[in-house]
Amino acid sequence: QVQLVESGGGLVQAGGSLRLSCAVSGRTFSSAAMGWFCQVPGKGREFVAAITSGGSTTYVDSVKGRFIISRDNAKNTVYLQMNSLKPEDTAVYYCAAAPIGYLSAPSYRGSNPYKHWGQGTQVTVSS
Repeated sequence: QVQLVESGGGLVQAGGSLRLSCAVSGRTFSSAAMGWFCQVPGKGREFVAAITSGGSTTYVDSVKGRFIISRDNAKNTVYLQMNSLKPEDTAVYYCAAAPIGYLSAPSYRGSNPYKHWGQGTQVTVSS
């Protein structure tokens, strides 16, 4: 059974940085695409960033140039480096795994490809 565990969330001032981590159990990590989504109360989960099994990446426009998604297949971990944080980045952040990971990066901007989700980690950015 695949399990995803996020960590690294917290409270940070505007302009600061955080690095989220998502540790994935199971032997299929290297072939999976990984994504990060965020959710605020009263709204659905929204796409933030994704990385394919081959390392291609895609981002929502609002985080381009500020966030970087990366993966370490040796550690079964995906990261989201969050820089120049803004109060509007405040949300619960979820990582997700898509078992079919070789599609083009834009294919992973929706939630349909993802079959496994973590429990979420809170990111709060104060002004």
